[in-house]
Amino acid sequence: MKIIFAGSPEYAVPALKALHERYGVAAVITQPDKPVGRKKTLTPTAVKTAALALGLPVYDFEKIRNNVDEVRAIGADIMITCAYGQLLTQAVLDCFPEGVWNLHASLLPKFRGASPIQSAILAGETHTGVTVMRTELSLDTGGILLVKRCEIGNRNSAELSAVLSQLSAEAAVEAVRLIEAGNPQLLVQDEAQATLCKKITKEGCAIDFRRSALDICRLVRAMNPEPYAYCHLNGVVVNVLNAEPYEASGAAGEIVSADKRGIIVGCGDGAVNITALQLAGGRAMTAADCVNGRKIKAGDRLD
Repeated sequence: MKIIFAGSPEYAVPALKALHERYGVAAVITQPDKPVGRKKTLTPTAVKTAALALGLPVYDFEKIRNNVDEVRAIGADIMITCAYGQLLTQAVLDCFPEGVWNLHASLLPKFRGASPIQSAILAGETHTGVTVMRTELSLDTGGILLVKRCEIGNRNSAELSAVLSQLSAEAAVEAVRLIEAGNPQLLVQDEAQATLCKKITKEGCAIDFRRSALDICRLVRAMNPEPYAYCHLNGVVVNVLNAEPYEASGAAGEIVSADKRGIIVGCGDGAVNITALQLAGGRAMTAADCVNGRKIKAGDRLD
């Protein structure tokens, strides 16, 4: 079976490598090189870098919908997609007689859309996973081929993403095996259970200390490593990198205590212990370093 793999970020690299090792990948489709950093250095996607290292042909179409003839000319039977980042048209889907199959980082039909990992943490889910579904024109609605589950625990988005990335690699190999065997059985998604998650914005990462300590800690974990949950201290942006619920009382946003154990802040329900943070223009630091540097003290207010 001839396979095209479409993906872009580091998250998708294990799936590409696993598929190529087990079945061989005929070609890779990814996003175009983009300027990165202050010097705007043109940089390839992680998937493109990995594919070139494997000696695979790479297509980085600006818009795949404008390159249907090139895609069809590859002559692949299926395409496996993982965090590719472009919408596919019916003309693209029609290039693959055995279908296009997407590795989605949630337990569909929950968390369809652009931010399934962060959204599962924010919602307080105990488990998430990877769903392999047949791609349709509508967003993440296709029939489900297989699901792999994992526990969320206290992982932040970076930690959970690493687990799901490896699950995606396992799911990709298993999916091709099932498709290759012929007539794969698909589970229809229950629309009544469907939820949609949007792209994460910086505005959505602002900490409201009137909320519960549990909600705030979920926000902090969901937005680490980017774009980080944040608040303000005397008008200065403070990125909160790690926080845990804490038994204390105080007004919402009031710093109840600040020492080497952490920065205790009152919430609408309970309190949080901030153990790692970053002031605007500065480096990431522990609470102990911040307190020792007299940057934050008891009695200050975060908003």
